Amino acid sequence: MELEAILKFAVLAIGFYMAWNIGANDVANAMGTSVGSRALTLRKAVLIAAVLEFSGAFFVGANVSETMQKGLIVSESFQADPLILVLGMSGALLGAAIWLHIASYFGWPVSTTHAIVGAIVGFGAAVGGIETVKWGEIGAIASSWVVSPLLSGLISYAMFVVLQREILYKMNPIQATKKFIPWLVFVFLIIFCFSLLFNGLKNLHLNLSFSSVFLLSIGISSLGGLIAYFLVNRNKAEEKPVESPTTEYTPQTVHSLNKAIKHLQRVRISTVNETNEQVSHLLHEVRALSQKIQEKVHFAEPFSDYRSVEKMFVYLQIMSACFVAFSHGANDVANAIGPVAAVLDILKNNAISEVAFIPPWLLALGGIGIVIGLATWGWRVIETIGRKITELTPTRGFCAEFGAATTILIASKMGLPISTTHCLVGSVLGVGIAGGLKALNLSTLREIVLSWLVTLPASALTSIGFFYLLKFLVT
Repeated sequence: MELEAILKFAVLAIGFYMAWNIGANDVANAMGTSVGSRALTLRKAVLIAAVLEFSGAFFVGANVSETMQKGLIVSESFQADPLILVLGMSGALLGAAIWLHIASYFGWPVSTTHAIVGAIVGFGAAVGGIETVKWGEIGAIASSWVVSPLLSGLISYAMFVVLQREILYKMNPIQATKKFIPWLVFVFLIIFCFSLLFNGLKNLHLNLSFSSVFLLSIGISSLGGLIAYFLVNRNKAEEKPVESPTTEYTPQTVHSLNKAIKHLQRVRISTVNETNEQVSHLLHEVRALSQKIQEKVHFAEPFSDYRSVEKMFVYLQIMSACFVAFSHGANDVANAIGPVAAVLDILKNNAISEVAFIPPWLLALGGIGIVIGLATWGWRVIETIGRKITELTPTRGFCAEFGAATTILIASKMGLPISTTHCLVGSVLGVGIAGGLKALNLSTLREIVLSWLVTLPASALTSIGFFYLLKFLVT
């Protein structure tokens, strides 16, 4: 009994330490875009994360936690000696946490999911043999690590291109923003509400039908859109013509050229022979000029109306930051809590169960650890994500967070432990590419990719080392 109590206390402490490191590294990724664009101060980001990370972990976190318990290795292989699995899971948590601690110290935004998956697989393969690892599940998870940054980057890129076309390239961007923001709020809320309500509130035992969820989501989103409409249109004094340009190129130049391109396309369709060839040649030149100017356009020039546009988008980015924090808590609490739940269940029953029950207090413990990690050490990785990859503004930050959070929530509902880091970096890259490759800091990206490659072997080796250390101390 004394050994059992010591092991329970030890695994809870290690799990909390892992959650702390998740907060220091991964939550910093999630909130880095908001802090980097100056939509939020670090203090406010921590307060938002405290509420939303905890909520995501508590209400939706159980889905992915079950995958981390049983979906990576054949735990029945350790049925003859369950203590080996207890020590292995504890060693995996400790090894992954140590690597994350090192990465956070240097400001590397590595994947906590990579770390814990690599640690569990490393222990399983080294102690139980290659056949112990569920390679099919590992393949599905690994493919999600590739798909998730591509998907989140694509969503963010598409969102920012739409904002450019519908707002930033308009002749009156303030007026265009006031027309477009209510629709953005509607889309944002309908995705969030649908994801949360459709089997999301698992721990509250609310069994809502699909039609009820759909109608409730539409109702909440419509109300949110109406509120946004009245809020952004209450001050008519801000609607004024665009000020005189302060640079050689302005977004209005691109807007006018795009209109010219559409007219030339119509002329080309309605003409033949030599005239058609001349129009085609002119259309090609105008397109090339539009692309060249688009790469040189700056939307946040001093004394321009774009400051007012960015100011309005600050509130949207705060909403998207809440979205990201909730999504991250839902997905990444599993990295700390899944192995802990498996160990506690083994110690309680002295046997390996098919799926261990995840008590709400354990999800709460993980949520608290995540928030404390962000508050104490998160600033290191926030600086990398928010300022060192590409220049972020509230419009860019909103697009990046929206794309990442949508991808993370989809994965959480599917039970896939994807990499939040990959999603956020992919999204930041997406909005960066939308502004041209010159906007990206390629040296920082190279460091990030290298840290990703090192994470898997580093966490696997440390996991194996800590397993044998714990085994030596216990036996």
